[in-house]
Amino acid sequence: MRTITTIIVLYFVTLVLPLHISAQQQVPILIYHSIDEFKGLGDKELYVTPENFEKQMRYLRDNGFTLLTFEQWQDLDKVEKPIFITFDDGYKNNLNAFAILKKVANERFKPAATIFVISDFIGRTNRLSPADLNMLSDSGIISIQSHTATHPDLTKISMFEHELKDSKDKIFNITGEPVIALAYPYGNTNNKVIEETKKYYSFGLTTTPEYFSKKGIKNELYLLPRIYVKYSTTLDDFAKIVERK
Repeated sequence: MRTITTIIVLYFVTLVLPLHISAQQQVPILIYHSIDEFKGLGDKELYVTPENFEKQMRYLRDNGFTLLTFEQWQDLDKVEKPIFITFDDGYKNNLNAFAILKKVANERFKPAATIFVISDFIGRTNRLSPADLNMLSDSGIISIQSHTATHPDLTKISMFEHELKDSKDKIFNITGEPVIALAYPYGNTNNKVIEETKKYYSFGLTTTPEYFSKKGIKNELYLLPRIYVKYSTTLDDFAKIVERK
């Protein structure tokens, strides 16, 4: 009788344990801003040099990571070492990141990243133009998503339609692709912002410095955490971040 009970317990553990491990998978969602040499303007830590970005992407490639966009969210548990590369604000120098992603691609490592653009800033001198966004989206490498229309702190406004709906519509009219994710300016959100975001988007991203793991909490997909990669981030630092050490 004891043997039969042991077999039943082991069978149950075999079935349940992989599901538990999968549910606890920790996924890095990285946040970048400018991919360029720092020339003295703005916050230096919001820059990553093209040389360092290329080293980081080569690290991901050579260590078995799979790059995903939010359109591929359903593949999270189906791929090896999933990771998301995101850029906020839609700077023109994100074209440097695009070139590097293409450069490091190979048969196994398929480049993919998400750029969250401020829709009313599209076409400004240091921002991506409509033609840029169309090209990036058509490449199949870059997903263009929303960072609102004017980059306000959403927790301090009461009129949301322009920031959320109009931004989504403008980006869609440029790329022709679904706009399903919103990066909250400054990472700030609250219950009201989440309820407004849910009217138009399937995902909301904060800047809470954690890994994503499925916990089954309310509004989980509207509280997605992200981890900054900065100017001062060394390759060893980067490896520790993405390997969750």
